[in-house]
Amino acid sequence: MARRVFFSFHYSNDIWRANQVRNSNVVAGVDAAGFFDHSEYEEAKKKGKDGIERMILKNLKNTSVTVVLIGKETASRPWVKYEIKQSIAQRNGLLGIYIHHLKDQDSDSAFFGALSRKCPQ
Repeated sequence: MARRVFFSFHYSNDIWRANQVRNSNVVAGVDAAGFFDHSEYEEAKKKGKDGIERMILKNLKNTSVTVVLIGKETASRPWVKYEIKQSIAQRNGLLGIYIHHLKDQDSDSAFFGALSRKCPQ
């Protein structure tokens, strides 16, 4: 049985890199892969913190694995921390993948990033 996966990443810095993962044919479709699109994110932002939290929880629902795509500033992002915290609460498996070496829209790679060793509060 295929697992449903939620992808967590620093949206504004790493969306280009995340889309490379999304389009690499290692995941089966947007819904099955747990990605949400730009318009859904922008709509949730208009509704403030509660809107973003609802969007995250909706997309985490029925997933069993959370993949954190680790870029330069991923560890400091509050929504990534929230997504990890909620993933742990629903007992998802966690996997981190470094994506700093992937090129962005300007063909630049980023510096090595790291997740904090401290679990999110």
